Amino acid sequence: MATPLLAPARAAVRTIEGRTPAHRDRAVDGLRALALLAVPTGHWLLGGFTRDPGGALHNASPLSSFAALAPASWVLQMLGIFFLVGGYASVLSFHRAAKRGESTGRWLRARLARLGRPVLGVTAVWALLIPVLSALGVPEATLRTGATLVIQPLWFVGVYAGITALTPYCVRAARRMGAWAAAPLLGAVAVVDFLRYGPYADAVPSWLSLLNLLPGWMFAYQLGVSWGEKRLGRRAAWTLLLGGTALFAALLVFFHYPTSMVGVPGQDRTNSHPPSLLVLALAAAQSGAAVLLRDRIARLLRRPALWAPVVVVNLSAMTVLCWHQTAMFSAAVPGSFLGAVPGLTTAPDTGGWVLARLAWLPVFAVALLLIGRLTRRFEAPWTGATAARRALAGVLAAAFGVFALGLA
Repeated sequence: MATPLLAPARAAVRTIEGRTPAHRDRAVDGLRALALLAVPTGHWLLGGFTRDPGGALHNASPLSSFAALAPASWVLQMLGIFFLVGGYASVLSFHRAAKRGESTGRWLRARLARLGRPVLGVTAVWALLIPVLSALGVPEATLRTGATLVIQPLWFVGVYAGITALTPYCVRAARRMGAWAAAPLLGAVAVVDFLRYGPYADAVPSWLSLLNLLPGWMFAYQLGVSWGEKRLGRRAAWTLLLGGTALFAALLVFFHYPTSMVGVPGQDRTNSHPPSLLVLALAAAQSGAAVLLRDRIARLLRRPALWAPVVVVNLSAMTVLCWHQTAMFSAAVPGSFLGAVPGLTTAPDTGGWVLARLAWLPVFAVALLLIGRLTRRFEAPWTGATAARRALAGVLAAAFGVFALGLA
């Protein structure tokens, strides 16, 4: 009985394997898939809800009650890997475009369009959902909570787009300095952290921390570009792994950086928004490990059964990023009408909540799979969309932005 049920899956695996070019870098795709899956897993595990007496949902974090969970964020915070692989893939794409005779501007417009279409899609759909859900009795506070969840991962797309635009300059830096091209970015973040956390912290304006935004996230991307330019070898990788690990430990033990890699409500310091030196230390260690394990990962992914899901995840990268919070929200809203649902609408402040939330993860994953089947079309070129429809999508996205930012 099991064989007929598994036959379609086995056929799909064989098809994917047969269509994979021999030159495909399976290790890089595997690393990208791992980093992608860490995003929904982290948000689903480290993000919860509370339900007020009126039945409205509000965002809450189990890290406020369980500081011992903070080390989980060290594993789930894999944006360093994502930017590393992004830089590697971008430089290869950039060189392929140059060989075809494409201008840098045309290459960049194509890359940004691939990032922008899914973002425009999710925000436009949410703009339509908000009045519908409101008419169905969903409280406005719940809708604003949902809008915040949607916006939460989209900042990453904007930062990534900005860094992608700097790829030609990253290539020049990599050719001149190799892996050391990332060192000035690390130094810039260290200086800003010293100013905002050091002896002069009281005299430093709060906006100064925003100076870490570009160099903080560009650090791993520059390492990826150097890797793609074959200027980051095993010796540099060992330096990144050991040096990043040592710096990470020193910042926690001697300089008292927050333990969590994500923001915790009630704490006056955060590592991620904007990134602190601790984020770069983790990214360095992750990047070094990724380069060192590349060959082993590639051998592992020669197995068709392991390679097929990697391909599926990579083909749906932006769908996963844009819609995973909606998947969780789609389960939480019905739960809010039922009352206190463990792990879903109850406060994340007990050990029981953690166990219940783990049980909810497969439900969120199925919801994301179903939503993704409908929304993955946003990742493909909008060749059939008229100018009027594209303009309408832009207007709807702008309307959602106004609502999400609390301007309406």
